[in-house]
Amino acid sequence: MFIPFSTIKKCSSRGREDQTIVANLDSAILCSLSSFPYFALVAFETGGILRLLFLLVVAPLAGFLHYFISESVGIQVLIFASMAGAKVSDIESVARAVLPRFYAEDLHPETWRVLSASRRRYVLTANPTIMVESFLKEYLGVDVVVGTEIEIRNGRATGFVRQPGVLVGEKKAAALGEMFDKSPHIGLGSACSDFPFMKLCKEAYIVPHDTKVNPMSRDQLPKPIIFHDGRFVQRPTPLRALIIILYIPAGFLLACLRLAAGILLPMRYVYFVLHALGMRITVKGTAPPPPEKYTRQSGVLFASSHRTLLDPIFLSISLGRPVTAVTYSLSRLSEILSPIKTVPLSRNREQDAAMIKKLLEEGDLVICPEGTTCREPILLRFSSLFAEITDQIVPVAVENKMTMFHGTTARGWKGMDSFYFLMNPSPAYQITFLQKLPQEFTCTGGKSSHDVANHIQKLIASTLSYECTSFTRKDKYLALTGNDGTV
Repeated sequence: MFIPFSTIKKCSSRGREDQTIVANLDSAILCSLSSFPYFALVAFETGGILRLLFLLVVAPLAGFLHYFISESVGIQVLIFASMAGAKVSDIESVARAVLPRFYAEDLHPETWRVLSASRRRYVLTANPTIMVESFLKEYLGVDVVVGTEIEIRNGRATGFVRQPGVLVGEKKAAALGEMFDKSPHIGLGSACSDFPFMKLCKEAYIVPHDTKVNPMSRDQLPKPIIFHDGRFVQRPTPLRALIIILYIPAGFLLACLRLAAGILLPMRYVYFVLHALGMRITVKGTAPPPPEKYTRQSGVLFASSHRTLLDPIFLSISLGRPVTAVTYSLSRLSEILSPIKTVPLSRNREQDAAMIKKLLEEGDLVICPEGTTCREPILLRFSSLFAEITDQIVPVAVENKMTMFHGTTARGWKGMDSFYFLMNPSPAYQITFLQKLPQEFTCTGGKSSHDVANHIQKLIASTLSYECTSFTRKDKYLALTGNDGTV
């Protein structure tokens, strides 16, 4: 087939600062040809495994319609299967908290080279605007996004689209004509259905699909993605989605077995049983011995980095004995199933300090000063509360690895966090005990509580090769849910 446009590699990015660039999203801004993974994420996050199954069943029909009958009809099938009946607020939440990370891992380097050269960026897409607008505007600095508009009734998506329908072919050209009185400087497309709007631009370049092109790294984004949500670790291609659906029943049974082992068995045996059940637990460093009974010796406070709510449990497994944990928030189900004692913080500094001091008189204690989890290789700001109470502090660097499901959520039901982590085929936890903090680096040695907290944060970050930040729990929840995370 004759293509009347040059490839994007021939497009110079010099002197484009004030020129208008209009680009298609799928297979132009993004490397992948299929938008199925993004609809799959919406389906699972808004409707669970059954909606994902429904989407997977109709996906072959959508593909056939897309390539042999009508691109518009094929996309409408995906929209209906993934969104019909879903709350619009839930779709918007997924678009804000889940999709950006996966979009960012799929950006075409050549398209971004040209697009980033201009301060005037516009995007046309057949995908629903509600799915893509948040990422394109917030992370890529796009000025205007024009896509397919979904039909909404009583706050829920009907599964159908509003007029003028799915934005493909001549409809993209019509949308471009409504936006501009004069022809835009550059048009970037990837398929025949993009040619109508590309012909309206002064210059037009095609983005050819090349399997050898690797998506650009996320550190090249104008704004880094620090916080993200969603259960899937990897982008759910059709094959991965099928594997997940087939695995979930067995995975849930495996999670129940692992959970039962942690609840029913003495802590000194749990390590070996979990290892037999496919979990990899690595312990580094030397942990302090338990405080002797019938003495006035205060317990040790373990100041741990925070990856999932299971951190204190795996720390206890590493020690071979249960250690009490203080928590900022914990679901009722997680509290019931916990094999160790958990005590919630009241967020009243004086009351919490008195409570922690009393717990240390009873034995060792673990606290996660970040106050919430983070998936990226960074540490959030450490609260200084614990540093004011004791000088018996042992920093603990915690790291975990998952291949299928994330064991944390900001938007969903936190009671399922443990199950999702334990459902991974072979999850890994690494617990590194650092040396107990020398007295000269504690408040007893003359340091302020903030200095102590910052010092411990740096020690743990250095051990894990993470980055220290000043982000807080409030920053995370504002980014992912729009509230401050107060429970």
